[in-house]
Amino acid sequence: MRRRDFIYLSGIGAGAMMLPSLSGLGKSIDPMQALETVDPRIKKELADAGLNAAKADGASYADVRIGRYLNQFVITRENRVLNVANTESYGVGIRVIANGCWGFAATNEVTKEGIAKTAKRAVAVAKANAKIGGAPVQLAPQKGYGEVSWKTPIEKNAFEVPIKEKVDLLLSANAAAMEGGANFVNSLLFAVNEQKYFASTDGSYIDQDVHRLYPTFNVTKIDSAKGAFESRRSLSAPVGMGYEYLTPLASETIQGITPRYKKRYNMLEDIKFATKQAGEKLSAKSVEPGKYDLVLDPSHLWLTIHESVGHPTELDRVLGYEANFAGTSFLTLDKWKSGDFHFGSKNVNIVGDKTQVGSLGAVGYDDEGVKCKKWDIIKDGILVNYQAIRDQAHIIGLNESQGCCYAQSWQDVQFQRMPNVSLQPGKAQLSVDDMIKNVEKGIYIVGDGSFSIDQQRYNFQFGGQLFYEIKDGKIAGMLNDVAYQANTQEFWNSCVQVCDDRDYRLGGSFNDGKGQPSQSSAVSHGSSTTRFNGVNVINTKRKIG
Repeated sequence: MRRRDFIYLSGIGAGAMMLPSLSGLGKSIDPMQALETVDPRIKKELADAGLNAAKADGASYADVRIGRYLNQFVITRENRVLNVANTESYGVGIRVIANGCWGFAATNEVTKEGIAKTAKRAVAVAKANAKIGGAPVQLAPQKGYGEVSWKTPIEKNAFEVPIKEKVDLLLSANAAAMEGGANFVNSLLFAVNEQKYFASTDGSYIDQDVHRLYPTFNVTKIDSAKGAFESRRSLSAPVGMGYEYLTPLASETIQGITPRYKKRYNMLEDIKFATKQAGEKLSAKSVEPGKYDLVLDPSHLWLTIHESVGHPTELDRVLGYEANFAGTSFLTLDKWKSGDFHFGSKNVNIVGDKTQVGSLGAVGYDDEGVKCKKWDIIKDGILVNYQAIRDQAHIIGLNESQGCCYAQSWQDVQFQRMPNVSLQPGKAQLSVDDMIKNVEKGIYIVGDGSFSIDQQRYNFQFGGQLFYEIKDGKIAGMLNDVAYQANTQEFWNSCVQVCDDRDYRLGGSFNDGKGQPSQSSAVSHGSSTTRFNGVNVINTKRKIG
């Protein structure tokens, strides 16, 4: 049910499958090499070689991205290590406008000569494209920032942490699951460091050091008598943080039916819950189809936000320029122009935000040198904006880009990518327990699961990991075989309550696929626990015979 390539390493099986193709992520390196850096002064000299060559050959605009992309995987199963891998990809991508058209070229020859040669090739591509015709590129104005830098505000660089410490953590988590009766357990730690340098003819020289981390696991229990098994994945979120994410803070672990992790993550605690809950799922009763009020935890709701809000508000999908992976969009320009299209209820306030600390999408500047920011997409339930970059801004009357242009690597051209798209917390003080107390017939859903959504991002179906029946304001036990169906506008208009910011948490994905050739980007979606009334729930249990 999952869209191909959507959730990067969300299941451990996916992580294992990545290993044979690590060459696509770059060459293997010694872990200590990941701590090396390139002097920004050298990168400026290299970038200037490309900018000057592009202008000399007739480019009216050019930008140069020098990128060093580092990845580390540590993968375990039960009491053994399956693999440890460290990779590096290093090169330069150059984008230009010549004769009103875009051109792009890339090289892993990171020398002045190699970069100048590549810049000339990009100009030649642009001039060849111009012969086809079409409207000239119209860029929103962008001031140059001179020489600036930005770094993910980490406390502990994951690449500095010894492999042994990471292996010990994962194997300790596996051991806790096995002691709790798990039949199988896998765990994985994935670390990313993007060292990105951007320079443009606008006068920007931007050096950025981006860090991301994802610890995850999957626990399985078997009931041999029934011939059944159930699993529960970790409730961690992939984050834009350092290794400090794995240093639990008691004040930020909110206990309930299941852990609610905010800024830090306790893997050992979560895996103990997961092992117990996988066993409970084996005896959970099957849901009775019908209308229910849904209480959706942020660990679940992030995916619904991604599919039903994030993708349909991408301007290139709205315009029909992009349809890969996720189709186009029902949120056509006429709905936005009307000024009164009720995407959701008045409780629905959704923003695009590339600045949110700890999120996957957080950077200082996007991949065309625009300083990142936060903006309204849905305000009091009304569609008020989209996601746009420099060559799209004029289409919706913007004077500047919203700073959401991104390329997955130096060898790929940058284009419009989803920022962090998040549901804002409710303004009135409201806890999860208080929300549940007011539900007569409902289901509390934790964790993301399978999903299906149409090519206009309108009609959908979502599952989850954990389901709890709510009766007369109380949790009445675990359910199984649950999925809910709705259309996007109907669903978001059924939103009646959002917990306050004490419950606000992030979820997200390392691998949101888009484009052809396809690219992946990392994106987070935040929310507090949210209630939706009268949603249609179906039973997904497969009947045999």
